[in-house]
Amino acid sequence: MSGSPPAPGAGPGALRQLAASVPFRTAASGTQIAIPILVVDRTGDIGLGALLVALALIPSIVAAPLVGAVLDRARRPRRLLMAAAAASALAYAVAAGLDPLPVWAVAAALVVSGLLTPFGFGGLSSFVAADTGAGAHRAYALDALSYNVSGVAGPALVALLAPTIGPRWALAAMAVIALASVAAYPMLRMQPRDVHHDGLVPAMLAGLRALTTHRRLAVVTTSGALAELGRGILPIAALSLALRELGDAAASAAIVTAFAIGALIGAAVEPIRPRRLTPQATMAIGFAATGVLTLGAAIGIGFPWTVALVALSGLCTAAPTAAMLVLRRSESPDGVVAQVFTVGAALRTTASAAGTAVAGALAGVDPLVLLAMSGAIWVIAGGTMLGFGRGGRPVVDEPPTLTGPALTTPPVA
Repeated sequence: MSGSPPAPGAGPGALRQLAASVPFRTAASGTQIAIPILVVDRTGDIGLGALLVALALIPSIVAAPLVGAVLDRARRPRRLLMAAAAASALAYAVAAGLDPLPVWAVAAALVVSGLLTPFGFGGLSSFVAADTGAGAHRAYALDALSYNVSGVAGPALVALLAPTIGPRWALAAMAVIALASVAAYPMLRMQPRDVHHDGLVPAMLAGLRALTTHRRLAVVTTSGALAELGRGILPIAALSLALRELGDAAASAAIVTAFAIGALIGAAVEPIRPRRLTPQATMAIGFAATGVLTLGAAIGIGFPWTVALVALSGLCTAAPTAAMLVLRRSESPDGVVAQVFTVGAALRTTASAAGTAVAGALAGVDPLVLLAMSGAIWVIAGGTMLGFGRGGRPVVDEPPTLTGPALTTPPVA
């Protein structure tokens, strides 16, 4: 590591990147909360609310390979991202019209939004950097910060707006926020990739083949998905624990919020944190540390102890997440980079949902056992990185310049 202090992660370029990525992701996260609130308010049907949320999520998993293949081949990827954000905003606005608009119209709009989600998530992430040096690490650290900010801001805004101006207008606000990304994308310069395939189907097959047969890439993908599986267990474990310890389901928010705040602080520090370890070592140690702290939170000394240890566990997630994004880029064969990012993000979303579903099925189990299960899976996610093998170089501090042509101003995420 050089003797000079790390360059700040924030700057005009970083702000441009955050301005482009945060609104779209915030709107998508907030919509998942606003939809069931609106449905219950208008129809009283909780099951319908859950169904419509599923319709907004499942298509993104199915569409991810196609979206990645399209972005890898696109001559003007920025225009596609802008169109996806604009169409998503329109879909959210339509969904806000539930009653008088029929349920089928809202469902169709949410399916469309789900098909477009991969553009602003894994798709955008695939363009933030073109190398694996220190500048790229800062770029991906800022991208991880974008995800964390959005994951907190979206639900928080809905929680604030729904009781004050109503769930319909809270959802409409998500549509307006998504439009902010449309306005910010022109500030980014995204050079198309020089990719030539006979068609989209061969392109998608090439991407899936890379994900399954490239050992290091498969290890990184598996480790990232396992981490999300562990994360998905947390909300149900927190709910059960709050009911048992305090008799108040709302107190579970303290645990979930503690993890989110810890992750957000870690993501804010990550762009300027000195680094010596290779990305694969960072993933292994970071995920394992998250798991060990979560296991510590499951000891059961008291509710405040659990909240504090969960907050520390969240703090440890930022570095391995940024390292995971670096490895996705460095291990992706040319021509399937966007597919690796979109499919990787979709797999993590699926794994998180699976973790929540598994924890829900085990709701009668001691909540501390559920929390320990979450921690154990995080540890396994870290251990999975041992299959990556040796190689790779440490990411060290150097002048904050992105060597690739992904964006206009370095360092950015």
